[in-house]
Formats: sequence, structure tokens, C-alpha cells
Amino acid sequence: MSIAFNDLGRHVATMAEEIEAASTRVLRSGWFVLGPEVRAFEAEWAEYCGARHCISLATGTDALILGLRALGLQAGDEVLTVANAGSYTTFATHTVGATPRYVDVDPVSYTLDPSQLAAAITPRTKVIVPVHLYGQVADLSAILAIAADHQLPVLEDCAQAHGARYQGQHVGTFGALATFSFYPTKNLGALGDGGAIITNDDALAAQIKQLRTYGWSSKYQVTIEKGTNSRLDELQAAILRVKLAHLDAQNARRQALAARYNAGLAATPLQCPQLNTAQHVQHLYVVRVAADQRNALRQHLQAAGIGSDVHYPIADHQQPAWAERYQDVSLPITEALSNEILSLPCYPELSDAEVDQVIDCIQAFFAD
Repeated sequence: MSIAFNDLGRHVATMAEEIEAASTRVLRSGWFVLGPEVRAFEAEWAEYCGARHCISLATGTDALILGLRALGLQAGDEVLTVANAGSYTTFATHTVGATPRYVDVDPVSYTLDPSQLAAAITPRTKVIVPVHLYGQVADLSAILAIAADHQLPVLEDCAQAHGARYQGQHVGTFGALATFSFYPTKNLGALGDGGAIITNDDALAAQIKQLRTYGWSSKYQVTIEKGTNSRLDELQAAILRVKLAHLDAQNARRQALAARYNAGLAATPLQCPQLNTAQHVQHLYVVRVAADQRNALRQHLQAAGIGSDVHYPIADHQQPAWAERYQDVSLPITEALSNEILSLPCYPELSDAEVDQVIDCIQAFFAD
């Protein structure tokens, strides 16, 4: 039996009738950009998260770019973030002309290590961007306390944490603003690209709404610089409305699968994630394996018809495009993780039997 790393066909099939009905509704409406479906989704996502405002956008990357731009980032400013989250924040930071500076991550949660945060702050630091990675929430209490001490805003990157909570409150509502991606593989994913910013700040929300549509204050009147064209379309908004109704149940299934993995892999040498169903929504199930065994384990899984992936194999400060400027940067945990992490199949449509097959395959690898 073949087990794909992810199977979006199976995922969509569970909601096919609802998605088809929503799509037909949009087609018959004759309104395809910034219409009633977008307004409804923005209201529903804001209410779900517990935020005052949601501004939907074309991509999660655009959300990062416009979020940083709305916070006033410009050339010479620095953004403190992590280097193990796929380079998206780094790309957005460069796009607004600022400079990323990296803080190493906690060896258990793989999120920004607050014990190293204060020492990384310089007079040029203008914002802190913790990433809630793999569905695991960063240590927000410690991060927010340090940010407050230095009067710095926090932008939460929630691209992998739809529905996650921290101390009972949805992520994305702690900082000045938060960004989300609705890429199809996300816990809440569209059938194409999509993104959003949520915030409780009225002025930031108004500014981001202008930035997403050319900087217009009214049609054809540009009153804000460096605007762009970044709009979620009506079709994707309608599909996201359908899928939002299933998000909590699907997150619960992800958590159940992760618990099954943890139990079945406990006797192996793998470092499995620490599970906290109160706040971890298991976007990815990521284990840690000795660097000299990772490729062999991947090949073993592949030979058995089981997909896997690495999120992410190259740290931002070691990417070819940027490595030269970061030659003196040392991030021991981040660098070790690049060589040791492995993502296993973990999506709501997986059966218990399929997870058990993955477990059996891994157990056999270490028994040899």
C-alpha cells in the first residue's frame, strides 16, 4: 500500500459537495474580486481568531511583506526572526529593504528561543517575528515580555498554525498583527494561493487595506506609497469559508495521528515532538533522527511506498543567495536541525492503519 506524504485529492473529496456548491455560488454571482465572499470570509476568520480585523491577500508571503511595510520597516532596519522556517520571512524582509537578523531556536519546540532574544536586539531592531512552526506555538509570554521591555512590535507568523492556541487564546492575537498563508497544504488551505493579516489595531488595518490595492484611499486615488495588488479572489474566499467549518475537527484528527505516532515510535531512537493538544495543531509531524541516518531512513520509507519530506533542509543564513553576508553567523541548533529533521505523513484523511504501517516500517529500519 502506497502512502503519499500528503494527499490533497483525498482531503478535498471529504468536502467536495460543499466546495462545488460554494464554487457554483461564486460563478453565478458574476462578482470575482473583493466581493461578498471575501467580506464574509474576512469577518468569519476574524471572529474565529478573536481579532477585530482580517484583511485577506493573494498570498501568505504578501501578508508578511505588507505586514512589515505597515509597521514602517525600511532600509537600514532589522527584523529579528528565525532561520529554520523556509526563508519566507527572510524574503519578505529583504523585499521591504530591511535586514534579517537571526535568533537560534529551542531544541524541543524548534521555535524562537527567547533566552537568546534580548542579546540579539540592536538599536536598528524594529520588529520581532516569531514563527509558530509545524503547528507548534512559540513561547509568546517570554517573547512579548522582551519585546515590551524594548518597545518593539511583534508580528506573529502563523502560516503553519491555523487554529492553534496559546493559554486558551488563538495565536495571531498577541502581537501587533499576524500573518497567515492559505496555501493548499495548510491546515486551512485554499485551492490555490491565499493569505491574510489579522490585527486589533484599527490604523494598521486601514493601512493594510490600502496597501493591498495600489495604495488607493478611493478608486484611482493613491495616497500611500509602496502599495501593491494583492487580493484574495471570491472563489478562494468561498472555498475557505467551507473549509473553516471543518478546521477544528481536522486539527483534532491531526493531533490524534501525532499521538499515535508518538506512542508507536517511543522505543525508536527518533526524537518525537512534544505534544500539547491545547496549543499544537500538528501542521507537520516532524521527528529528529541522527544526521548519518536520515537519508537512509527516507530511502527505506520510499522503498516501502511511504512519502516523507524535510522542512527545511537549508537554513536561511546558509542559503546560496544570502550566505556570504552571514559567514560569521552561528546557529548551532538551527544548523543541526537542517540535517536531522524528517517530516512524516500527517493529514486528517490518513487512517490509523496507514499510520501503523509507517510506524512498522520505521521500527523495522531501526531493528536491522
